[in-house]
Amino acid sequence: MNPDYVTFSKNVFIPITNICKNKCHYCGFRRDPDSADAHLMTPDQVSVLLSKGASSRCTEALFTSGEPGELISGALAEISYSNFVEYVADLCRMAIAHGLLPHTNAGTLSCDELRMLKPLNASMGLMLETIASVAAHEDSPSKSPSARLKVIEDAGRLGIPFTTGILVGIGENREDRIKSLMAIRELHLRYGHTQEVIIQPFVPKPNTSMFNHKPPSTEEIQETIVLARRILPPEVAIQVPPNLMPPSLSVPYGASDLGGISAVTIDYINPDNEWPALETLKARTRLRERLPVYPRFILDEWYGAETEELMSKYADEDGFRKC
Repeated sequence: MNPDYVTFSKNVFIPITNICKNKCHYCGFRRDPDSADAHLMTPDQVSVLLSKGASSRCTEALFTSGEPGELISGALAEISYSNFVEYVADLCRMAIAHGLLPHTNAGTLSCDELRMLKPLNASMGLMLETIASVAAHEDSPSKSPSARLKVIEDAGRLGIPFTTGILVGIGENREDRIKSLMAIRELHLRYGHTQEVIIQPFVPKPNTSMFNHKPPSTEEIQETIVLARRILPPEVAIQVPPNLMPPSLSVPYGASDLGGISAVTIDYINPDNEWPALETLKARTRLRERLPVYPRFILDEWYGAETEELMSKYADEDGFRKC
């Protein structure tokens, strides 16, 4: 990665549903289906956010969700869908029609589901979180490390540019972090599909069983960034979200990307951690804007076929965003 600049993308964050079959002890995003603030966004609600994103010169529509399974079958039926991933696919088509490149992170998808979404996405993602068995995941069946590694491997087999990462401070230790990074490295060396690895600090959330759990120290995150840079191949970027750690504390240790930054929507996973203003970041860090798929994948035409027209519109000759 080029040490002369730090990359980022401009996105609109679209939380399709917060209903989830997992019950991670640290998660403040998920809701049970009968909760007053549980939601499944309607197409009209998604369209409003996409329009705001397009008018704000975003290039990325970041689709995220809980893993609802059958918990939302009734809500899907109300909008004439029987399958959640088919609904996500149509939302991706909607994003493309609005001039935005989809990046979907919808949990532990099957190989067939990844194949369905591949043509409609610039890139996709799934956090590994940790390869360790931790108490924080004891009520979360799809947080099984083997299940998540299978998704990452399936994405590699399908040639999908992929984002993954680890969550630091949820009960794992330093050796677990090393093993997690090594597992990501092994799959990338086999398939060449990992575009970035996120080093994400655990942030305690109100009304969760880990609210009083001590978050990782700045030094722990910095050590993990250093480990990641040593373990991962040089072409794989290391991302640290700037609303969770200032770039001045992450970039000197090997972080090279800030991820998606939005002036349109909050970080729904960490809603109390506001995005820093882009102008403030630019004043302190030399930034270069990218698209939701990294330049080397654009140059090699590793992106969904349905996004090709938008890639030609947005990407310059080096695969970064045109000015």
